[in-house]
Amino acid sequence: MMSRSCIIRGADKADMPICAAILNDWIDETSWMPRVHDHEDVERYYSDIVFQERQVKIADIDGRVCAFMALSNDAYVTALYANRAHRRAGLGKSLIDHAKTLFPDQLNLWTFDENKEAQRFYNREKFIEVRRTNGDNEENLPDILFQWAPTEGATS
Repeated sequence: MMSRSCIIRGADKADMPICAAILNDWIDETSWMPRVHDHEDVERYYSDIVFQERQVKIADIDGRVCAFMALSNDAYVTALYANRAHRRAGLGKSLIDHAKTLFPDQLNLWTFDENKEAQRFYNREKFIEVRRTNGDNEENLPDILFQWAPTEGATS
């Protein structure tokens, strides 16, 4: 996929339906992921809660939202998703690199045990596994806490 430029920017409230659609599409396409909330609830949650309580960053290519990341104030990545056409195109790395500049001492995130592709990505990005649960989440799926911290002498 050739694109002219990717800009990482803060989200506007108008971006939230697009972010929710990216997440909804991923849930619909992922066979092991249960749908806990319908599409409208996800969109409402992103507009009313995520936008208000998180830093949401957008990977914008030529004026289009192609990926997004949500960050909590305590250095957790609470969402990182790309639309189908832009998966494996480097947008996740760009967003994670940006998050590392915002939280240069430590960054944390949870991913589902079943999500092997995400685990490979986070391992490449120097996250290490901290602990596992048997499903202490609303999906009741086993998950893994990952953490990134800069290594001595490294810049990211």
